[in-house]
Amino acid sequence: MISPPTTQHNKDGEPLKLREQAYEGYTKSLLSQEIKPGQFITQRQLVEITGFPLGAIRELVPRLEAEGLIRTAPQRGMQVPQVDLNLVRNAFQFREFIEVAAVRLFAANGDPKRIESLRASHQEILERFERGDEDGLMQDAEAVDLQLHETIIDALGNDIITQAYRVNWIKIKLIRLAETRLYVPMIPSVIGGHMTIIAALEARDPEAAATAMQQHIEAARRRAVNMG
Repeated sequence: MISPPTTQHNKDGEPLKLREQAYEGYTKSLLSQEIKPGQFITQRQLVEITGFPLGAIRELVPRLEAEGLIRTAPQRGMQVPQVDLNLVRNAFQFREFIEVAAVRLFAANGDPKRIESLRASHQEILERFERGDEDGLMQDAEAVDLQLHETIIDALGNDIITQAYRVNWIKIKLIRLAETRLYVPMIPSVIGGHMTIIAALEARDPEAAATAMQQHIEAARRRAVNMG
């Protein structure tokens, strides 16, 4: 028997509604690969996997469909998104449109303390790599990778963009899980690309920051399709 899920809270410490908790449960199961890309699944199977009641799952499905995180397949139930070239193209194109514009603004107006913090966290990852300290390094490098992008997006102060970016990040993560996870040997290249962005932020150079971000996203896209 599945244990009742623990009540989750938002960043302000307020308890999430059951349908919001079910959403978090679904995305967690997706990113832990308990639910596989391309898998056909029923609402009752989602109940079993996430531990949330059928009512919450039923309320959840329209949101997942709207966000492209599940689709209804006639006579076959629901299908988890497949990781294919179409998903790669769409997800990375979205990233480029949003992040290149966002980093221009952040270069002009970003909080200097946040930029300093970004450099420090990235430098720590590089130093650990150079020391050969690989214990938990990949997980921490992925967290630092996400930290830079979320900091730039969150600085826009636009909830619509932030939410859309979070959904797209889930799709990017699915692509990485299927193709190119941030392996330890890739750290100097990936984090080095971030350091180029950070240097442009420190210089308050919007065009240099935009160019560095565009190059960084393109490199990630090439890795996702095994071209780089």
